[in-house]
Amino acid sequence: MGAIEVRAFRIETSQVRLDEIHRKLAAAHFTYAPTDDGDWRYGADVAYLKEFVTYWLERYDWRAAEAELNRFPQFKANVEGLDVHFYHIRGKGPSPLPLILTHGWPGSTYEFFGAIERLSDPARFGGDPRDAFDVIVPSLPGYGPSQRPATPVGPRYVASLWHKLMVEALGYTRFVAQGGDWGSAVTSWLGATAPEVAGIHLNLCVPPAIALEQMSAEEREWRARFEAVQRQASAYMMLHMTKPQTIAIALSDSPMGYAAWVLEKFHGWGDTRGDIETRFSKDQLITNLMIHLTNDAVTSMIWSYVGAAMEVRRGEHAGLRVNVPTACALYPAEFLPHPPRSVAERVWNITRWEEMKSGGHFAAFEEPEAFAADVTEAFRSLR
Repeated sequence: MGAIEVRAFRIETSQVRLDEIHRKLAAAHFTYAPTDDGDWRYGADVAYLKEFVTYWLERYDWRAAEAELNRFPQFKANVEGLDVHFYHIRGKGPSPLPLILTHGWPGSTYEFFGAIERLSDPARFGGDPRDAFDVIVPSLPGYGPSQRPATPVGPRYVASLWHKLMVEALGYTRFVAQGGDWGSAVTSWLGATAPEVAGIHLNLCVPPAIALEQMSAEEREWRARFEAVQRQASAYMMLHMTKPQTIAIALSDSPMGYAAWVLEKFHGWGDTRGDIETRFSKDQLITNLMIHLTNDAVTSMIWSYVGAAMEVRRGEHAGLRVNVPTACALYPAEFLPHPPRSVAERVWNITRWEEMKSGGHFAAFEEPEAFAADVTEAFRSLR
């Protein structure tokens, strides 16, 4: 281990907190909707939300979920004054390669649970033990059990925390990194700034904008499609970045309201084809919600958008260039249009550009087997 102390941790939720969430759910008022035919066009479907909350109240078992979340070894380490929560699963193989996986909003470390053992113990799934990873999965600051920062922090700062976690707390001198959503930005900054990073893997690839006159015709066409999606689907993001506390007050006080805010994203961003439960079970969706509700993290999660905006205003996102080998996995139902490879190569040293068969924004959650296989293949040459 390194210079930063690492402490064992387990999730142990007080019954008082669980009872409070249950009371608020039981008292939830479901508003009316323009239609009642399972239509998500206007946001969360009220009919589905009623069914979802009923299941949550009557059938969901947090204690069973808590046991599942405690199945892998987890720890906390104080990094730059923040208690960072993380899972650390040692690989079963002759020389496991350290791999840090970073989630985004509105997800959690739980997104990776279906892939962790495939990555850490490939022989168990018919793979080669020489492909094993030491898997490290931290909770972003202010997410789940990770301590909330005093003020919002962005992905470049989080990358510096992860660098210290890997090197100074865990003692790794060489590692690889993977991420999607906010994890993509964090992972990219790790690849750009941390000399110990040998390569990165992304399942979301969004190059920063440049002046219109500097864009190729191919980039202009992609940027126009990207911005059209942003205009239609980014109202939540603008609110998170500009007036986060207003919506955070409402969402943190209402488990039902928070569920509506998040379920709409899982429905629209996953490869659901209009049916959210073709990709995510109610139990999975509730557990992801509860990880944040039980830790009073709903507000501080939203701060990550403010932190990113602050970094942009300070000029800290300018000049991103990742020279280490970069693999990009392109999931077909990702709601943000994938850039052309030539455009991505302006920012990343692309060595693998893989079009996946199915899956959307929540890659590891939706397609754990394909996700693990692609990550394994991407980093095999870096061992």
